[in-house]
Amino acid sequence: MAPQRKSRDMSSSLTHDPDRRRDIAHVGPVELYTPVLEASRDFFVHVMGLREVHRDGNSVYLHTWDDYQSWTVRLIQRETAGVGRTYLRAASPQAVDRLNATIDAAGIDRVTATEVHHLGDVQLFTDPDGHEFGLYWDVEWYVADDTDRPALKNQAAAYAGRGANLRRLDHVNYLAADVPQTSAFLRDVLGGRCTEQIIKDDGSPQAIWYSVGNKSYDLVYTEDWTGHSGRLHHLAFATDTREEILRAADVCLDAGVHIETGPHKHAIQQTFFLYVWEPGGNRIEICNAGARLILAPDWKTISWTREERAKGQAWGLKTIETFHTHGTPVVDKPAG
Repeated sequence: MAPQRKSRDMSSSLTHDPDRRRDIAHVGPVELYTPVLEASRDFFVHVMGLREVHRDGNSVYLHTWDDYQSWTVRLIQRETAGVGRTYLRAASPQAVDRLNATIDAAGIDRVTATEVHHLGDVQLFTDPDGHEFGLYWDVEWYVADDTDRPALKNQAAAYAGRGANLRRLDHVNYLAADVPQTSAFLRDVLGGRCTEQIIKDDGSPQAIWYSVGNKSYDLVYTEDWTGHSGRLHHLAFATDTREEILRAADVCLDAGVHIETGPHKHAIQQTFFLYVWEPGGNRIEICNAGARLILAPDWKTISWTREERAKGQAWGLKTIETFHTHGTPVVDKPAG
């Protein structure tokens, strides 16, 4: 169970320090809820190309072929779809201590979990919208066996070459009732930087793209039109090339997977994408950012207006309506 948050207005929290140490290395494993565990497992293994590496009573652990960690996604049997914990690997043991102190100073409840599969002590806390995070340092690395031992020693496992052939987890896009408050949390507590955002007519953010490591973005929050909290927009995985996404579209077509939109190129972040729904109802993005990186240490946030977004994606594809309305868990009506 997620720890409870103390009442605090994160929109007016700590002053942002541009010289702050980057204490998060990257987004680690993610938990995904599904009402159809075996069907979701088969989708990720047979269509997406992941490998099952472990099971417990109500969940299946899966691994992308070049994740150095022992597992990438944990599918958990639940009545409704959605996102569970998102794990964040700290940059060092000392970084865990610094982040713990920042979390505590921000008035956020924090508890320690010791039972997470192949992770050491995990510090659990929630964002302002109720999504649960787990901060960790100790991790068991993936050890290939005779069935997937790579020829290249700097690769976690053999090149899978199956299905969509997903190489690694790329980012998580959450839905949030209060994007400005969450933006302050990402900046002031996690030390992330906003690389791009969509702003409303009053200048407040409607969607935000934050980088916590070395990539152009890792954690994304989009305003939840329903006003509910704690929901998921999509979970994204990266391929080696854009061409693999074209192949993935054919693989999904033949497998009877619901293709929501794409292949195409986003204007924001310029990511080449394909969106599909896995059997449990969660939206999955298969993506490739090409060679685009944010190298400038003094990068200034790029802001997009509603008018600019109305033009559609990079090459003119209009955003499909379900992209704005579908999230998990599915809700019947707006909050309140």
